[in-house]
Formats: sequence, structure tokens, C-alpha cells
Amino acid sequence: MNRTEVRDALFPNCPIRNVLTRIGDKWSLLVLFTMERNGNQRFKELQRNIPDISQKMLTATLKTLEADGLVLRKAYPEVPPRVEYTLTDKGKSLLPHIDSLIGWALDNMNDIMENRKNYLLK
Repeated sequence: MNRTEVRDALFPNCPIRNVLTRIGDKWSLLVLFTMERNGNQRFKELQRNIPDISQKMLTATLKTLEADGLVLRKAYPEVPPRVEYTLTDKGKSLLPHIDSLIGWALDNMNDIMENRKNYLLK
């Protein structure tokens, strides 16, 4: 059992813990943000747009987002197979909050970095 499963098992009815555990990982917000900027994308397009994510992590992140109803995976019966990922309405409803968080981070990053530097000098 991984850490996420333990946390969800301990607090199954806590919306804050459950939601933040799922979208607060290293990659989920970045995948959602990338999908917002670029629309429907195939796996390799997503991987190119997030160059530091591994294939394994992108696969796991997309499965998690799909399980939560934030991303839709559509497979086309073609040869070779084609799969596209798109944001669901629920995923799109999260975007203003992601944009606000990004804006806050941009506005405060320099101050935070300065505070970290000063803290380490104590």
C-alpha cells in the first residue's frame, strides 16, 4: 500500500486530504496546466510538452486524473492505435484555481526565495 492509499484510508471522508493528495503531487497540476494550454493531446505530445516527466510518471498521472474524472482518455479504433487525452468539465472547473495558484506563485516567488536564503543564513 502506498502513502496515498494510507492517507485516503485513514481519512476517507476528508475532502481536503483526498483532493490535495491526488492533485498535489509533483505532476498532476503540471499535466492539467499543459492540457489547458494545448487542448486535446496524444501521449507523446504531452510528454514533449513536459520534457522532464518520465513515461512511467506520465502514465500514472494520467490514470489518476482519469480515475478522478478530471481527464478523459479516448481511444480510436485505428491502425496504428490513436489515443487522445482531454480535460473533462470537472477538470476545466479546476483550471481557474490552478491559474490563481500559478499567479500567486509568480507574484511571490522572489520573496519566498529570499526568505529561504535568509532562513538558511540564521
